[in-house]
Amino acid sequence: MPIRIQSDLPAKAELEEENIFVMDESRALTQEIRELRIVILNLMPIKQDTELQLLRGLSNTPLQIDITFMQLESHVSKNTSASHLKKFYVPFSEVKKRKFDGMIITGAPVEKMDFEQVDYWDELSEVMEWSKTNITSTFHICWGAQAGLYYHYGVKKDMLPKKLSGVYNHKVMNRKEPLVRGFDDVFAAPHSRYTEACRADVLNNPNLIVLADSKDAGVYIVMEKSGKQIFVMGHPEYDRMTLDQEYKRDIEKGIEPDIPVNYYPEDDCCRKPLLSWRSHANNLYTNWLNYYVYQSTPYEWE
Repeated sequence: MPIRIQSDLPAKAELEEENIFVMDESRALTQEIRELRIVILNLMPIKQDTELQLLRGLSNTPLQIDITFMQLESHVSKNTSASHLKKFYVPFSEVKKRKFDGMIITGAPVEKMDFEQVDYWDELSEVMEWSKTNITSTFHICWGAQAGLYYHYGVKKDMLPKKLSGVYNHKVMNRKEPLVRGFDDVFAAPHSRYTEACRADVLNNPNLIVLADSKDAGVYIVMEKSGKQIFVMGHPEYDRMTLDQEYKRDIEKGIEPDIPVNYYPEDDCCRKPLLSWRSHANNLYTNWLNYYVYQSTPYEWE
């Protein structure tokens, strides 16, 4: 599948090196195809890493996708250059009158704070309200999933005794839903967080369906019944080395973290981590794009 991005986005060269079909704007304009318009609200601190991870995950369907990166105006990023943001990101105020086929809201390193204490919570709430009428389906990741569940359904988040970090096994709970079509009965996915969505609040809400669960990592995939809002509590987009980088960063900060679970061979952090979640992550993104975006979005938004 061709991903349509700006010609000079830094992630483009690395994607092409991985033999992922990336199309720049000039070539896309010559094709008479109704591409899917996907907006990504990237709340992660090092935005270039998340750009690459998400674009890689969206690259496995025959659909053409036109990507727009969006930023919030009420927050100043400290870890991504202003020039990168100015060149490749658009503020919410510039897209709020547009319609998109799909949206991704990423995680953010603010989970220990109450939602209302986050400096961009009011603007994020406006984005999530806007998604009800301007987006066919929204895919929330990690803290973005907790924030979405809280905003849309009042689901509280609970603080964990210690950081949940590693690759955990999950069971498919509702195989009839297309979002988990093609999944094995048990599959792996990475997590990296200090909080979790309140299980009781999720299970007691008649509008929500749990599609995947883990006895060690908790609820993983939750979906609003129509598929318009999808919440994924982990990080299916993570690269092989992302948990390694986070673990060693925490060590340097003096946090003394536990070693990520089921990640390093024989728990030896000097060895190359095992990549055990990529196929199911790709399947998750492909199913979302096909069944909840492409098959549901109008050909022409009014």
